Amino acid sequence: MTEPLIPGSHVAEVELQIDQVTVVNPDEATATVRCILGPARRGARFDRIRGSAGAIDLELTQILAHFGRSVDELDPVHTALVTLRGTGVELLTSATPRSGWQAIQGINPPP
Repeated sequence: MTEPLIPGSHVAEVELQIDQVTVVNPDEATATVRCILGPARRGARFDRIRGSAGAIDLELTQILAHFGRSVDELDPVHTALVTLRGTGVELLTSATPRSGWQAIQGINPPP
């Protein structure tokens, strides 16, 4: 397991749990998420799905929280509607009682 902060940098690890996902096109999805490690900032890059070998390279491009207000970051335990763009959108899945929650992991951009 990696450390939450990469030594020698200000890049922190982030993780989002996906509740509902809508694939907008092959390179973009919107998802209702809960931040479980963060805060997750706009520009964060996600390169893995917890427990999966599937390759992703997704950027967090928009966060809509607090009744649809655009914000720059999402604090842990809070939920928001986010936009993710990049490779691997088709691997994202909505939570179901059978499958549980999918979580994507990555790092924030430098401050």
